[in-house]
Amino acid sequence: MMGMGHKMLKDTAGLTFYKLMGTGKKGFSIIPDWGEYSFLANWETEQHANAFFNLHPFYQSYNERCYEIVTYHLTCIKCHGTWDGKVPFVADKDTEVSPENNVGVITRASIKWSKMIRFWRYVPKSHQDLNGNSGLLFTKGIGDIPLLEMATFSLWDNQESLMNFAYRGEHHKKAIALTKKHNWYSEEMFARFVVKELVS
Repeated sequence: MMGMGHKMLKDTAGLTFYKLMGTGKKGFSIIPDWGEYSFLANWETEQHANAFFNLHPFYQSYNERCYEIVTYHLTCIKCHGTWDGKVPFVADKDTEVSPENNVGVITRASIKWSKMIRFWRYVPKSHQDLNGNSGLLFTKGIGDIPLLEMATFSLWDNQESLMNFAYRGEHHKKAIALTKKHNWYSEEMFARFVVKELVS
């Protein structure tokens, strides 16, 4: 049904960017999770988003079939890089981040065919800093094409928790260095968000 979604989403009012994606087992795994899928969307206004979730046939069809749907309403506070040649999210400079705000992060990359094996060999080690991390509330691997078009969504207790992981995590810092050294990606993007609401 995910494959049929593109036709159903065509000309949806206010929808500026979207991705229909599968997910990986155990957070970020090479093995697909056939029971869980991801819909990522960017909207012109909050009113467009609400209309979609209340009335659109695509969302309603999933709502009728799924055991559970969890929706994160996010406001972008930082974005660099591209996705399919586009900048999908624009940072809202007026949004303030308080210590109480949960923070969401999306990282994505197009992995080069020639670098795929080397990249996936390092993935388990690069995620070791996440194990037992008290500031990490949730993480899931998502993607367009298995092995090649990959992304992650992670949810953090606050911005400080995220910064501690990003700049103090030994394996994470090494992964960044290896990415630059071996030129793993043909395209990449990083986006940070404030979580405005979680609906489940």
